[in-house]
Amino acid sequence: MNRPSKLASAIKFGLIASVSTSAITVSTAAYAEEEAKVERIAVTGSRIQRQDMETASPVTVIDAATIKAEGFTSVDQMLQAQTSMAGAAMGSSTNNGSDGVAQVDLRGMGSQRTLVLLNGRRMVNSGSGADSAVDLNSIPVAMIARVEILKDGASAVYGSDAIAGVVNIITKKDFDGFQIDVTGGMTDKSDGENGEISALYGFNTDTGNYTFGAAYSERRGVVQSDRDWTDPGASSFIPNGSLGGQVKDENGNWVDREESYDYTQDSFYQTPSKRYSLFANMTQELGNDLVLTGDILYTKRKSNQQLAPQPANLDLDVCEAGDDPTKCVEIDQDMTDAGIKPNDKGQVNYRKRMNDVGPRVYTQDTDTLRVSAALAGSIDVNTGMDWDVSYTYGKNKAETAVENSINASIMTDAIYADQDAWFSGQPMTDQALLDSVSYDEQSDGGNEQHVFSAGLTGELFDLDAGAVAYAIGAEYRYESGFYNPDPIVVAGESTAAQQDPTDGNYNVISVFQEVSVPFTDKLTGEFALRFDDYSTFGNASTWKIGLTYAATDDLMIRTVAATGFRAPSVSELFGGNSGSFDYLDDPWGNEQDPQILVNRTSDEDLQPEESESYTAGLVYSPSYVDGMSLTVDYWRFKVKNAIARMDTQNGLNNCFAGDQVACDAFNIGPNGDLDNLTNSLTNVGYQDTSGIDFNLAYNFEVLNLDWTVSNDTTYLLNFEQDGVDYTNTIDGNFGAYAQVRNNFSIKAGQDDWNVMYFNRYIGEMDDLGEGTKVDSILYHNVSASYFINDTWMVSAGVKNLTDEEPSNVSNGSDGGTVPEVYDTIGRQYFAGVTVKF
Repeated sequence: MNRPSKLASAIKFGLIASVSTSAITVSTAAYAEEEAKVERIAVTGSRIQRQDMETASPVTVIDAATIKAEGFTSVDQMLQAQTSMAGAAMGSSTNNGSDGVAQVDLRGMGSQRTLVLLNGRRMVNSGSGADSAVDLNSIPVAMIARVEILKDGASAVYGSDAIAGVVNIITKKDFDGFQIDVTGGMTDKSDGENGEISALYGFNTDTGNYTFGAAYSERRGVVQSDRDWTDPGASSFIPNGSLGGQVKDENGNWVDREESYDYTQDSFYQTPSKRYSLFANMTQELGNDLVLTGDILYTKRKSNQQLAPQPANLDLDVCEAGDDPTKCVEIDQDMTDAGIKPNDKGQVNYRKRMNDVGPRVYTQDTDTLRVSAALAGSIDVNTGMDWDVSYTYGKNKAETAVENSINASIMTDAIYADQDAWFSGQPMTDQALLDSVSYDEQSDGGNEQHVFSAGLTGELFDLDAGAVAYAIGAEYRYESGFYNPDPIVVAGESTAAQQDPTDGNYNVISVFQEVSVPFTDKLTGEFALRFDDYSTFGNASTWKIGLTYAATDDLMIRTVAATGFRAPSVSELFGGNSGSFDYLDDPWGNEQDPQILVNRTSDEDLQPEESESYTAGLVYSPSYVDGMSLTVDYWRFKVKNAIARMDTQNGLNNCFAGDQVACDAFNIGPNGDLDNLTNSLTNVGYQDTSGIDFNLAYNFEVLNLDWTVSNDTTYLLNFEQDGVDYTNTIDGNFGAYAQVRNNFSIKAGQDDWNVMYFNRYIGEMDDLGEGTKVDSILYHNVSASYFINDTWMVSAGVKNLTDEEPSNVSNGSDGGTVPEVYDTIGRQYFAGVTVKF
């Protein structure tokens, strides 16, 4: 093998040592050993086996040492800390509507537009059922060797979903020995405890390696009202109930409602969770250049979230002469004098926060299984012509429940039967009556995936500058999903939003090819083409062209242009109506509560999204500064025919301003009637986003210490979606699109110890709801590790050292802020012990 240039070495080192948000412990000696033994490797974003890691695509690599050093206890926490992330991906801080899942949102383009792979192959979508993205909770931190983030479109290589990029999680394999890891942490307020214990065992044989692992992790909750910076919530649904906007005081008189309910005392900033995982990897040589590889992963997640008691919102029929008084509400003179009167439909609105029953407790019990096996061999060892066939199976099943739900039909009948008990303005004490109107929702769902793939890689012929390499292959994939809401919810008899079942499947047959052409010693081209034929909508073709140019031994210029697509998911195609209480402002003033019911619908005729992506940048490793490298990349992604829901708040505002098209699109009635407010999935959306990524990595030795400095910056130039400019804004519904995000780290150490300082900056943004400024924020983390001997290693650290409070957001999703963006639990301590035999 030819000795690589300084630039090639720098690129390889930068990827292994992580062109990322923080330093990674990779010694020069370890790098040299890796370089010596690796001849042909796979790189995320390409199926071509190559001798080095020089590609046209920008890739960030984060290894297990970094994850441990920064105290991450879940994959989503680690990914969402990257500067290339935006929006508001669901995770441990999402209390309302997450069902306990954790996702990644590269470039803020939506979690469904980031493809997640496990060891280079697809991971089954998972969650509560018929899900459109991978639940990262199903992948335990203990099994991760490294994470590779491809930051350009890769549909031509991997197919659907890779519009914004790819996250490829590589698991630990080829392990020899036995290792136990114990980690734990908590906040300085003595809550939010979390911990994980894992074991890893592996052994080598003459012809292979077998690695086994197990992990258990637990995370406890943090209640919103336990943080003194939390703005008290203000809901018009109060425990004593209100009728027609009036309440009864302690003297039994009907008066204007002035009080509100603080729902933060019942809600979480950090949601509780328990996870149990088993995993294994194997590599077995079978002779005659045959190698069998396989991996298996099983994860059980038990999680829960908690919201304030159910807000019952009932429109009660008002009795008229001759009506059966047990089937309507009688309005007496005191009520009439207080202004309580029927509307034009002969009804009066009754609202009550059901504290007498208890808070809503959401629970999930999910099981995710993934099994993958591959057989690979060589046709011609001399030319490197290799083949492989693989099969991947994934299945996710979930049982979900909501304790203390309310049956609206039974409650309505109970009010008609004894309105004095409900309109007294006093807490209810009749437990039998409360039990009759409450129930526990029970739902179930799941996802299933089968993937068969076959490929051939090798070299076609030699040019003056080297061999033309290729990869060709075919793939069959089957996806199915279902979700069955509680029958009471399906019937529309619950005080929660009505929801229909989801059930559907599709399959796709794909063929793909890649070619790498060394035009000259300095210029290399990469070309990919893929054809996918779907059972739902037809076919799609995508392509990719990449160029790398080694201008000097120090400087490489790279660029990629590609097209992509995303096929509509099972839930987008086959899901029925799904109600959602969104945080919205009613411009007519008819709805006083910040949460307004929106009916969300799907469409079986949806077509795939189409995208274009472009990246251009450079990799510079100055010969006059050993150990330094920097990258600068411009990127742009454009999505048309996007499958998305329009901005409901924008639709409300436009309708209020007189735009009848907006009124019709959102099913808004006369005078701002929002009873049938609807937001349908369509193909008329679009996204257009661009920015610049900058990374600096510097490894050097000073004062007999090994130093690693890393700085990662993302500067957002533009993010526009469906006619709204979200550039440098933050909002509770869409999350944050900060113009500047920056991560900096510096690490110093010797053979047996190291210390690290890390900071994360989120720039000042505009509040999308009010147009005011939301303050920038800078988080500081410190950590240290010490190798006592070859067997024992200890580590400890502090996250959010200065206990920064989250920035206030007027239309925040929880607690007056956006927990998916800012740290809402405060200063946290963590420590760990590793024992290896």
